[in-house]
Amino acid sequence: MKKSVELPKYQEVTLKNIAHISIDSSYKEELDNTTIYHITKKDKNIVVIDSFLIIDYLNKKFPELELQVIGPAQCIIRIHEKKKPLSFLLVVIVWLILFIGTAMTIMNFHYDVSMQEVQQKLHFLLTGQENEFPLWIQVPYSIGLGIGMLLFFNHWFSKKFNEEPSPLEIEINNYQQNLDDYLIQNENMLDDERNNR
Repeated sequence: MKKSVELPKYQEVTLKNIAHISIDSSYKEELDNTTIYHITKKDKNIVVIDSFLIIDYLNKKFPELELQVIGPAQCIIRIHEKKKPLSFLLVVIVWLILFIGTAMTIMNFHYDVSMQEVQQKLHFLLTGQENEFPLWIQVPYSIGLGIGMLLFFNHWFSKKFNEEPSPLEIEINNYQQNLDDYLIQNENMLDDERNNR
């Protein structure tokens, strides 16, 4: 079973859409194209299909086959609609908000830790002279801060510096796994409620 897949609205879900099939017989093509579910309007944007229901259905349709499930017990189908093109104005507004918010965060952090005073004292220790704006320390520090953030997030727009996932990608993956676990658990609770009625 595949853990999750993305399919368009109103599509018939076949077995090959939600599972990898390994078989040494002429049934492969027929199994691949067996319709398991039909996405309807009431499904909204997520459908959870349980492997035990699939096994029951396939056992009735192919009683001569022995079926085994390997991997996740459920497959989450995410129903996607055609995406509207992004508005250039919206992108610019979001970019400005993020830019200003990030700049304010960095400035407030530097103010909290008295970064300017630290740099002034460092300048005095190294040169023996007092200077309110030691630019020879501040400019390389600012450039290094930007480069450090680029290296930490491992991205320059769509270009990656190496194949390792960035911390942000790992967090997004962890969030997605937690969301999938919640959806599977919630769907099972809803099924139990329906069966008790």
